[in-house]
Amino acid sequence: MASHFADRLCEAVKTKNTPLVVGLDPVYGRLPESIRSHRDMNDERDIAASVDAIFDFCARTMKVVAPLVPAVKLNIGYFERYLWEGLEMYYALVAEAEALGLEVIGDVKRGDIGHTAQAYAQAHLENPEFEEMEGIITPDAITVNGFAGADGIVPFADVANEQGKGIFVWVRASNPSAGAVQDFADASGKKMFENLADAVGEIANQNKRIGASGYSNVGMVVGGTSPDETTVLRQRFPKCWFLVPGFGSQGATATDCLRFCDKDGMGALINASRSIIYAFDNPQYKEQHGDNWEKCIEQAAMDAKMQLAKART
Repeated sequence: MASHFADRLCEAVKTKNTPLVVGLDPVYGRLPESIRSHRDMNDERDIAASVDAIFDFCARTMKVVAPLVPAVKLNIGYFERYLWEGLEMYYALVAEAEALGLEVIGDVKRGDIGHTAQAYAQAHLENPEFEEMEGIITPDAITVNGFAGADGIVPFADVANEQGKGIFVWVRASNPSAGAVQDFADASGKKMFENLADAVGEIANQNKRIGASGYSNVGMVVGGTSPDETTVLRQRFPKCWFLVPGFGSQGATATDCLRFCDKDGMGALINASRSIIYAFDNPQYKEQHGDNWEKCIEQAAMDAKMQLAKART
């Protein structure tokens, strides 16, 4: 297997023939009834029951989607709410995903400068060397909040280099109110997200970060629902992978998201979370598969994959 993150992504996307990524944002109250009613997992106020239920759901979901997609994205916020037990679950799921052959993106959005950024990078990208933590691994890549500029990006990028991993820097969000800040233009008309993209691109383009595929291990997060002007980022930064949230429940279409792919259909990972992991609540899938929630998720992933394939033609 390729040791450079961007090269592994290229291989994975080609192998699964899709840029689709499934995001795991698990909420106990939305888990399948068959899990929430299990005698060992039926008390949301019991942390052990909640953690076991969420782990069971996420592990089984990853097993369902692993043959279909190149990567999963674990949103750490949904695990951190369970404190140290939630973090233990998060890292256990990273290991589960790795065993299934999936690339794993830790959606942690950490950001700081100097020694603190270095500490965050080590915590989330370095595989621990402590004897008591043998078998614990960190994700293949993480998301980074780069609003401190290069000083808040380089420490993460350097640790990623050392570990054969990657980072995606949050450049333009997908939520409606993001534009009030991120689209604010200076006197020359240049927007804030464009300035941030330039800072990321300068780091990403350094030779030491480029793999055999021609892509960097430093990429960008740009929402599929972001303004049309963000499309130009694909041409301006041809060596960057883009992580594109917003497909599905947030309203971005396949075409909205695929504008960040290159001419060969590479260079972008299209994330869908709730529209897939909660597909068993969708009347369309319930009618097809009844209470078989795993089949509902599988069908939703296949349908999303097909939507992206059709939009490319």
